[in-house]
Amino acid sequence: MTISYEKFGLKEVINASGKMTILGVSKVSQHVLAAQRFGGEHFFEMSELSLQTGKFLAGLLQVEAAQIVASASAGIAQSVAALIGQGDLYHVYHPYTEKIQRREIVLPKGHNVDYGTPVEVMVAQGGGKVVEAGYANMCSPEHLALAITEQTAALLYIKSHHTVQKSMLSVAEAVEVANQHDLPLIVDAAAEEDLFKYIQAGADLVIYSGAKAIEGPSAGLVIGKKEYIDWLRLQSKGIGRAMKIGKDNILGFTQAVEDYLAEGSESGSAMKKRLVPFVEALDQISGLSAKIVQDGAGREIYRASVTVQGAKTAKEVITELKAESPAVYTREYQANNGIIEFDIRSVDTAEMDQIVQRLKEIM
Repeated sequence: MTISYEKFGLKEVINASGKMTILGVSKVSQHVLAAQRFGGEHFFEMSELSLQTGKFLAGLLQVEAAQIVASASAGIAQSVAALIGQGDLYHVYHPYTEKIQRREIVLPKGHNVDYGTPVEVMVAQGGGKVVEAGYANMCSPEHLALAITEQTAALLYIKSHHTVQKSMLSVAEAVEVANQHDLPLIVDAAAEEDLFKYIQAGADLVIYSGAKAIEGPSAGLVIGKKEYIDWLRLQSKGIGRAMKIGKDNILGFTQAVEDYLAEGSESGSAMKKRLVPFVEALDQISGLSAKIVQDGAGREIYRASVTVQGAKTAKEVITELKAESPAVYTREYQANNGIIEFDIRSVDTAEMDQIVQRLKEIM
């Protein structure tokens, strides 16, 4: 059987937007594909597979416990449910029961963002009620503490380029507030590249996307305190049933983490080196001005930032880049300011040449 774009009437895509869910996030390696195939071709006791892969990953990551889930979003929902229910089986089967009143999840107002779905939707799916601390452009440790009540079940911190970056408390400061009030802290670090720093900073549960920095199949990972992970694992009998992950992706993701820890990801200096000829070529196109910029959230990710100054607007250029096959997807967050960003982590030299040629035609 032949699989192709044409078979399903699909356009080929050049992904210069980064590791984004709307484009399938990442490409997986042959190692990961082999692990997925092994999973697909064999049977397992699924509860044991979940436990043993979690134990294996906990060892690699030097944490008390780990659990593979369907996605980082599932990780948020199930973490919230776990910390509300605290292992109570009645809660597992009745996750939205009014018998449990302690459901408030406090997070900085500037962290209540839409990353493809609003953070508060995932919190609500887990049975939580979002309480925003501070202001859209500022949240201090004092602001976070002021939002805590007797109904607070946990604190939530979203580490993401989607969130407000300035005047926000750090993870370490959020840990201090959580400890002062004897509350667990969840850190959603979905796209973050460091699998150690947030647990080492004192977070109780940390959530990662399997398909972003780790470049695995669709999956999520929750690491942290054993008691909390045990509570989270119980959610497979509750809300987690609708978020279950298959054996192939469990094994593929486990292999991806092992490979990621051994090999790492492309360094910032390597990215900049690859960007130099690309940016120089873009800068020579009439109506475009290009430069290299670092990720707004401070990660070691570098991109080409292109200012559109010609007769066409940035939004019009973005639309035309997507119109043909291969469709070129870019980062559109600053399009209203006339800026298009190109993330090259999943783009090879031939694809960069195609992007330059398309922009010459468009401009």
